[in-house]
Amino acid sequence: MTVPNTKLGTVQDSVVPQPFPWPAGSATGVGSMPGTDPAEAIAVVLGELPDLPYLPELPARGPGADLTGRTAALLIDMPVETTPAGWKLADRPSRDQRRAAGLLAADLDAAQEAADGWTGPFKVQVCGPWTLAATIGLSRSQNPALADPGAVADLTASLAEGVAAHVAEVRSRIPGATVLLQLDEPALPAVLAGSVPTASGLNRVGAIDRSVTCDNLRSVLRATTAFGLIHCCAADIPFGVVREAGAEGVGFDLGLLGRADEDGLAEVAEAGLGILVGVEKTWAERSATAPGRPPKDAAARVIEIWRRIGLPAATLAGQVVLTPACGLAAASPSAARAALSRCREAA
Repeated sequence: MTVPNTKLGTVQDSVVPQPFPWPAGSATGVGSMPGTDPAEAIAVVLGELPDLPYLPELPARGPGADLTGRTAALLIDMPVETTPAGWKLADRPSRDQRRAAGLLAADLDAAQEAADGWTGPFKVQVCGPWTLAATIGLSRSQNPALADPGAVADLTASLAEGVAAHVAEVRSRIPGATVLLQLDEPALPAVLAGSVPTASGLNRVGAIDRSVTCDNLRSVLRATTAFGLIHCCAADIPFGVVREAGAEGVGFDLGLLGRADEDGLAEVAEAGLGILVGVEKTWAERSATAPGRPPKDAAARVIEIWRRIGLPAATLAGQVVLTPACGLAAASPSAARAALSRCREAA
């Protein structure tokens, strides 16, 4: 597969060439899929998303397949375990973490077999450092690691090392792939706003300084040479932080994009970031008899916003990738397949 050179520029400046690792008119998924069979999931992804496939996540398999647990399998020299309240730091390696590593290995085995001979972009997703710190508890309390700057620093360093090894393994298993690394950060707005709750729910962890937030994101993104994306399917997407952290792309839910967010979107688009727009809602059990928004309508919404914020139409098809609004784990298998298909058609 050839990688196109897409034209990109600002409203004020002359248009300059800018390559993206996907062909124009691409669609992809956010990460999660329904079911428990990794071979079936990757077959659906490769079949429905031939321009930009990704490594599916299957949280229905239980602890270790969820966003936090799956990424915990990558941590280097930082044991974690599950408790009734969720994941927490531990004193020694746990069976839970080993299970998570086994599930991820099974996913990679399935992808290696299904994508044999693949050449082109291939996306993998991990939990970003701030959402990880917000969803893993401290070893001596149930408060999130986010409340302890030392624990956050250790988590980020461990994650960066583990992500580098993960990307290297994906490249070794699918040698023709151009790997894209997506950091999932649904908690990022709450981290910046100081609204992540403590264990009791009665208090909140204080807001994290913007420069520290950017530094930690940057350290994970720079741990590899993969094309780095930050995805946030929450409201108040911090486009400025994503840009300052050095991400090469940003993903978000179009349904949560307010008029006040459009200036931030325009700035990252003009700066040359790839834009992954979540246009397909992901509520559960959607079927062919209750379809989502027609692909033509989804495409029209994106075109309308692009024009409204004053971006050149010539950049749209190459710079923008269409996705579901968030993961598809809660959908039925048929609904998930249909959602990916509609994204591809809209793109």
